[in-house]
Amino acid sequence: MRKLKIISLVILILFYLIAGINHFRNPASYIKIIPSYLRSPHVLNYLAGLCEIGFAILLIFRKTRAVAAWGIILMLIAFLPVHISMIGDSPLQLGSLQVTPLLAWIRLLLLQPLLILWAWWYTFDKPVR
Repeated sequence: MRKLKIISLVILILFYLIAGINHFRNPASYIKIIPSYLRSPHVLNYLAGLCEIGFAILLIFRKTRAVAAWGIILMLIAFLPVHISMIGDSPLQLGSLQVTPLLAWIRLLLLQPLLILWAWWYTFDKPVR
């Protein structure tokens, strides 16, 4: 189990690091899915990218891992309006991905809870060394 948790942690760190960087490399895809009632979509996009990069870095260190995991959980909860809006806005094209209504529902009901649980795994038990 320990080895699985270490491998999972490395994947989680890389996932958020790459996702965060992608907010700066491909901002149009993210800005496109920010609900219109939220102001300053460009700022929100860059802020999300910075948070993802920051949390990825904080996950590396044992002393900050739980704080980073809770930050990711709160961030994913804050992103729920985006995923709910995607259901109503679908079908839509995000880069090379065609988001259908079914895919939008899967993202909301399956992917988001799984990502929250994945981060939650690093909030409560013995630190990974």
